[in-house]
Amino acid sequence: MAEIRAEEQTLAVSKTFLIKPKLKPKARTLPQTPESKYWSSFKSTQIPNLVSSISSLSFSPSPPHPFAAAYSASVSLFDGNVSPSSTISSFSDVVSSISFRSDGLLLAASDLSGLVQVFDVKTRTPLRRLRSHTRPVRFVKYPVLDKLHLLSGGDDAVVKFWDVAGESVVLDLMGHKDYVRCGDCSPVSSDLFVTGSYDHTVKVWDVRVEDSRSVLEVNHGKPVEDVIYLPSGGLIATAGGNSVKIWDLIGGGRMVHSMESHNKTVTSICVGRIRKENCGDESMEDRILSVGLDGYMKVFDYGNMKVTHSMRFPAPLMSVGFSPDCRTRVIGTSNGIIFAGRRKGKENVESGGGGNVLGFESISEPERRGLRPTYFRYFHRGQSEKPVEGDYLVMRNKKVKLAEHDKLLKKFRHKDALVSVLNKKSQENVVAVMEELVTRKKLLKCVSNLDTDELGLLLMFLSKNATMPRYSSLLMGLTEKVIEMRAEDIRSSDPLKGHIRNLKRSIEEELRIQHSLQEIQGIISPLLRIAGRR
Repeated sequence: MAEIRAEEQTLAVSKTFLIKPKLKPKARTLPQTPESKYWSSFKSTQIPNLVSSISSLSFSPSPPHPFAAAYSASVSLFDGNVSPSSTISSFSDVVSSISFRSDGLLLAASDLSGLVQVFDVKTRTPLRRLRSHTRPVRFVKYPVLDKLHLLSGGDDAVVKFWDVAGESVVLDLMGHKDYVRCGDCSPVSSDLFVTGSYDHTVKVWDVRVEDSRSVLEVNHGKPVEDVIYLPSGGLIATAGGNSVKIWDLIGGGRMVHSMESHNKTVTSICVGRIRKENCGDESMEDRILSVGLDGYMKVFDYGNMKVTHSMRFPAPLMSVGFSPDCRTRVIGTSNGIIFAGRRKGKENVESGGGGNVLGFESISEPERRGLRPTYFRYFHRGQSEKPVEGDYLVMRNKKVKLAEHDKLLKKFRHKDALVSVLNKKSQENVVAVMEELVTRKKLLKCVSNLDTDELGLLLMFLSKNATMPRYSSLLMGLTEKVIEMRAEDIRSSDPLKGHIRNLKRSIEEELRIQHSLQEIQGIISPLLRIAGRR
């Protein structure tokens, strides 16, 4: 028994702990949430040199979901890998809006001359030219469930419902009193759509109503820049001023929430989706993506009514789009640059059930049997073999690598440990050694035994770090003791006097900063009290 106790005491003495700082600062940035990691996983690439502001972006509903970008008097088409494929230049004025048909074969585009054109996406040939607006056309939209009609609105304050095949207007919808800037079609009905205007109003229309009057109207409170239907079809989101508002259409146009996280005008919004890998549609959650002139893209979770992610871009943002397969996010700026984010994911297997080109089924490899204690291979597993549930793990103690100051402290050479760590110029390690010496009640003794050069190292460290908030509680007290104990040595040495002057200068600067902060606090405090009463 005596031998066992002696062995335990020997192991306890030989166990070594590294010296670490106790005053370690806390992280200032919050850890990333899973949703922030999702949006940050889009690998961003720039598509420059598109001449002017990107006025509109639109994704094709059909795979592989190419997208189109409108800028100046052109429309550029990009494939599913965000590479430019072709350009349409059959416009006499600036293109204001574009929209793909539900099958992705046709593209409608409007321009500021008042003309709406329909193009074949593959040949880029204009198939229809729809002219009825007397002023610039600001938006054009294909219904989600209708391939034969088209919706448009413009500065003449008129919303038009077109018969594309006959190049004729089916309905002229009058009701707005200012420029009609945006619109969207219902995802659940081919007869319902919504439009927004600079008269601050958003109107819901039904083409089945005989007198062509709006069936519902809400007031956004600011000129409306964009409006979209949310996937359920019962909610809409409107953007105008620095706010995005959500409205309940089924509830009679009741405002559900107002998001005011932008500092400048919100220019465009769209619906994005969070998609979890290897899961079905039930795992998808919808989000509202908004961009504004402040250069920010905000992601809004309208289920929990909070902003879940924010990204800053170096220019005012004019348009935003998100692909139906949740793989691509594109943002257009005012200086002709598209920031396209592409997210990596497993490629979907095309039709054919995984067979090869000749139609033969692929032969899957036979499954390898799991290891059991009755198998010979079980006893020949390598170091890379991972443990399974039920295994008893024998952990090997890792060898602790000691720094020079740790070795000196282990030998109780306190002054040498302090000088060694001062020469390394690592703030955290120096403070950690000082804290250990305070615990051992040897710090002041070490200071009194330092020679002139070593004292110079200590004063240089104090002059640089004594005013740092994370270390000041220890170092300011040590500074007073050093000056008090070694006053005679400091007076007799010019280099030490220089360190003291530097220390005095840094302390005076810190005092000046603190006084300025107190003045600012005195100015802000009454304002915060007034704001808290409201």
